[in-house]
Amino acid sequence: MVSTLPRTIQLKLEQTLSQWPHWRCAPALTRLPSVVRTLAPGISNFSVLVEAGQYFVVRIDGLDPVSNGLNRQIEWSTLAAAHSAGLAPAPCYFNPELGSLVCGYLAPEASYNADVTGVGQLLRAIHQLPARHHRLNLAERILQYQKRLQRNGRPLNAGLKKSGEQVVQILSEINHTPSNSVLCHNDLLQANRIYSAGRLWAIDWEYCAMGSPWYDLAVVVNGDLLSKVDTEILITAYLGRAADAQERSLLDQYSCIYRYLELLWYLALETPALNAAAIENKSAALTNLLSQG
Repeated sequence: MVSTLPRTIQLKLEQTLSQWPHWRCAPALTRLPSVVRTLAPGISNFSVLVEAGQYFVVRIDGLDPVSNGLNRQIEWSTLAAAHSAGLAPAPCYFNPELGSLVCGYLAPEASYNADVTGVGQLLRAIHQLPARHHRLNLAERILQYQKRLQRNGRPLNAGLKKSGEQVVQILSEINHTPSNSVLCHNDLLQANRIYSAGRLWAIDWEYCAMGSPWYDLAVVVNGDLLSKVDTEILITAYLGRAADAQERSLLDQYSCIYRYLELLWYLALETPALNAAAIENKSAALTNLLSQG
């Protein structure tokens, strides 16, 4: 087995592999899958590449999904719809008790040059997927992370408290304005996009939920640190036209919300994933973005 994984994760991986007769794939498997290698480790999950005549990715939860506001049942059903639409790998097996998910493996094409036009078109296709009974409540998510920090004895400093107050005010303004709600990926960063078999795919759908398309766009713009030029290309590809003033305002507002949420997420982790300098840089970027509002 994969010796680099924590023992509890190894056991869950073994149990998931033992369920291979129940994996939904074509052609059906005829033997127990074997481990090929661990994939690039995520912060909240463990992913392993396995093979049984076909290749699959087995993901095991590293953090409690419920405490992080995730809904695995919604992710599973959305994956099925996204795969049918040609946007995501095939979901093959799901076991919430083990915290495991198995999907078909998409071999990335190394020669692919990232093109934000394709990302905009992918987001537009995602937002046309069927609605789900699960909504991303940004205010609740912020409060959840803030409470976790307090419980862990790591209160926000004065600068982040002020930023948080501004973000809450922005959220209040947005919530008083009618807007359309669509099925969003909510984490379509570069690490969660793969170019394979001549097309762009979205992976890691664990944050999928109903929400504003402008938050989904803000995640890409800010998470991938797009330039102003690439931001314009992304929005134009998504809308099929240039954004109007109201749409640009929404992107700016959701950008502030995303950057604050991202900071809270990193700060609330039990094991730090960023050093103090990186946190300070992200805090400064958020402050600068809020000052432009």
